[in-house]
Amino acid sequence: MLNKLSIAVLAAMTFSASVGAQDLSASLKVDVSQLRGDDGQLLIQLSPEKMAPARPADPKSLSENEAGHWFDREFAGMSGDQKKSVPSSPADGAIGKKVAVMVMGPHPYFEALMSGFNKVADAYQWEVKVLDGNWSLATQKRQSEELINERPDMIFVIPTDTKAIAPIFRRISKAGIPVFSFNGLPSDKAQEYAIGWTGPDDWGQMRELSRKFADKLGKEGGYAIVRHNPGSSPFFARTFAPITELATYAPKMKLLDMAPGGFDAAKVQALVSAWTTKYGKDLKGLILAGDGVTLVGAQEALKNAGRDDIVVVAAGHSKVGMDAVKAGDAYAITMQSANSDGAVAAKVGADWFNGVKIPKLTYLKTHIITKDDVSEFYPAQW
Repeated sequence: MLNKLSIAVLAAMTFSASVGAQDLSASLKVDVSQLRGDDGQLLIQLSPEKMAPARPADPKSLSENEAGHWFDREFAGMSGDQKKSVPSSPADGAIGKKVAVMVMGPHPYFEALMSGFNKVADAYQWEVKVLDGNWSLATQKRQSEELINERPDMIFVIPTDTKAIAPIFRRISKAGIPVFSFNGLPSDKAQEYAIGWTGPDDWGQMRELSRKFADKLGKEGGYAIVRHNPGSSPFFARTFAPITELATYAPKMKLLDMAPGGFDAAKVQALVSAWTTKYGKDLKGLILAGDGVTLVGAQEALKNAGRDDIVVVAAGHSKVGMDAVKAGDAYAITMQSANSDGAVAAKVGADWFNGVKIPKLTYLKTHIITKDDVSEFYPAQW
């Protein structure tokens, strides 16, 4: 026979289960599919599932100019089950969760990214805490320890270093807190401890941009690359996707030089100025890892050198980049919606709370913006 205490506990459990079911039902009814970004574009736009080719027996034995050398970076997270000790979904609905977002560092792109994230978060009534890593792995490690003590319902992370972030992911996951990675594609090891990843297909879109670049140059001539922040996913993708793609698509083209720009317009200006002096008319094109301050510095250098003949393409799409394409100062940029980058991460995270099986990898839609369609993407997100 049940005593009064047992009956009270049973009643509380029944009530809790009933409330949980109601929360899940309400959460599943939330529709974010028609939310739009700051530019009027749909926030949730995805690429078809990306398929990996056969992995080379020993990628590192191949030249860095061969795509296979970078297989484990370009297709990280695609093979095997790979998940270790990741928490199971409570399947109690996404409404009212407390989440934290660890961004890589201060940048207008990440401000626009959080704008998109928050549009979805607001739909699910989330409490959101944002932490800026200031481009430092040590800072992200310290922040992760603070968050573990606070125990949010989920921690979203844009990693400062795609390999070295693995122990941080492991620590969060071992603490029983789901960690969700987005934007920069982490290594296989790091993804073992993340419930999922969303972000741009940086390798794919840079390969597509490189082909446009080559076609514009008639598949001949020398080019240089202004690289991204060292250690980050774009540092590798926005360098070696173009190099390996052009090696096969336009083998007559020659890589003359490459160096990081440091998100510093003056540094990029000095870099490009040195290249125009050193290589002269042999320099026919520039591939830029970003279309913000990187493009500003490159434009100033080319203007001072009187080199309006150099074809410029960049990873985009900021107002600076779109204005440059519209004016004819840049030939093409990638469509990488910062708003969508944040919104898709939040949506897939919400799906996990709802008990929906989520993909290991979810890629944003890719597209190359040229003068033909740049007007469709105004106003700029950042």
